[in-house]
Amino acid sequence: MAEVSLKKRIFGWMAFDWATQPFYTLGLTFIFGPYFADVVSQHFLDTGMAEQAADAQAQSIWSWGQALAGLFIAFTAPILGAYADSTGRRMPWLILFSIIYVVSVWMLWFMVPDGSAWLFCLVAFSIAFVAAEFALIFTNAILPSLGNEEEIGRISGDGAALGYWGGLVALLIMLGFFFELEAGKTVTGLDPAFGLNGLEREGTRAVGPFIAIWFVVFMIPYWLFVREGRTPNRQGGIGQALGDLKTSLKNVAKRKSLLNFLISSMFYRDALNALYAFGGVYAVLVLDWQLMQVAIFGVVGVITAAVGTTIAGRFDRAKGPKPVILFCIWVLIFVSFAIVSTSREFTFFIIALEEGSNIPDAVLYVCGSLIGAAGGGIYSASRSMMVRHTHPERPTEAFGLFALSGKATAFLAPALIGLFTILLQDARLGFSPVIALFLVGLFLLRWVNPKGDRAEWSKASIPAP
Repeated sequence: MAEVSLKKRIFGWMAFDWATQPFYTLGLTFIFGPYFADVVSQHFLDTGMAEQAADAQAQSIWSWGQALAGLFIAFTAPILGAYADSTGRRMPWLILFSIIYVVSVWMLWFMVPDGSAWLFCLVAFSIAFVAAEFALIFTNAILPSLGNEEEIGRISGDGAALGYWGGLVALLIMLGFFFELEAGKTVTGLDPAFGLNGLEREGTRAVGPFIAIWFVVFMIPYWLFVREGRTPNRQGGIGQALGDLKTSLKNVAKRKSLLNFLISSMFYRDALNALYAFGGVYAVLVLDWQLMQVAIFGVVGVITAAVGTTIAGRFDRAKGPKPVILFCIWVLIFVSFAIVSTSREFTFFIIALEEGSNIPDAVLYVCGSLIGAAGGGIYSASRSMMVRHTHPERPTEAFGLFALSGKATAFLAPALIGLFTILLQDARLGFSPVIALFLVGLFLLRWVNPKGDRAEWSKASIPAP
């Protein structure tokens, strides 16, 4: 196997973020998610359901889909990571989940405007989401080998920023050539590309195949430059992997800094994912935004995410990841409060608005900018903080635990949003549990060592082969 320079390995590793970000930007947040909510809400309206109830039902369905996918990831990711580390074979798993991802996300094409395929497409989206998150575990496990602790924050930040720029480029392409406005025309005033029928929303539905093709093309540098040797790290099958995982979990309980970081991130990442998953849906259901407004909201958010993540990476390099995480959480708490307290009638609960006021739209655009910047920063810094708590010989297992912390309560925010939305019959107030989740995560960070406890973890965990 020809040697690959570290510079090329870093470039190939960063290509993963560029290749996968359109799934989150276009699929989860700004194109498919709001379109799904719009179609499902209209579907229930057509059955005779009241408008507010139909909106609540659409948001609940989307939230429960995310919750179930998150639960599956939480229970399986640590086992998968432990098995990969025990056998030393990670790339075959990445290839498998890449195939599942491409096939599943392509199926979003079948989300027809009459809503008849909403359940099929929700399942397809959930499977693609699971596959993308599993692939991310194996990719994150490579991060510790790309630089020292001082450089990891910058590399993580630059990789995430590159991903957001990729999401922006993909979003602009979708808006210019596929996404329909009135009368089935794109923002350029033309029919969707490749002869797609705009009146049947084929341009919007093409988001699935577009995401799949994007991934296949832009993962090429990853396959070329990110390689692993064929010699396994250790001998052993699933039994050995489960034993190693059990030992690691026991050691986690003994590491105060690591334990609090994992539990803290469990809550604040869950809340952040809710902002991503429901921001566009909220805009459609509460402020009655058209999908084009949501798309512009997405462009603004992705630009600030790319810039904010780059800046966060530099601060991480200079000050470490913990101050970055703390600052970003405070920003996201403010954003969540602003969203919950804003409707067409008032903002911040007490400021009454005239009919037709644009203030709610301006508030949400500002919130979208802050979500992008703070969300990107917290993602990058959290990945960097996990490296500071990672056993150098068990990186995939460690990031499997990181995935567990990100998904163990992944059902919580969507489930609470779904529950509060149903109980209150209000999509705006149903969003309020997100604030509490951020506050819990903020509180637990008090016991996290800014420098991590990687040295202790290395001594206490499974010995190197």
